[in-house]
Amino acid sequence: MQSKLTLRLEEELVRRAKRLAKKRGKSVSKIVADYFTLFEAEKKKPEEKFSPIVQSLKGALRGAAIDFQAYRKRQVLTSKT
Repeated sequence: MQSKLTLRLEEELVRRAKRLAKKRGKSVSKIVADYFTLFEAEKKKPEEKFSPIVQSLKGALRGAAIDFQAYRKRQVLTSKT
């Protein structure tokens, strides 16, 4: 059974949602329903188990600028010692 839902959103967000819906050939209602379906499916995923060491490292590099060349240089220097 389908039910009506009223959402209060900023006008610009509504315009962007309508453009996206048109581009995808769907209604805004269908896109919202798809989103909620995906959100529900994510909640049902089993949580990944990490060792305490890996868990402590999670997010350690968040926001860091990773430079591949610096990594390669460090790798070469480390392998020579």
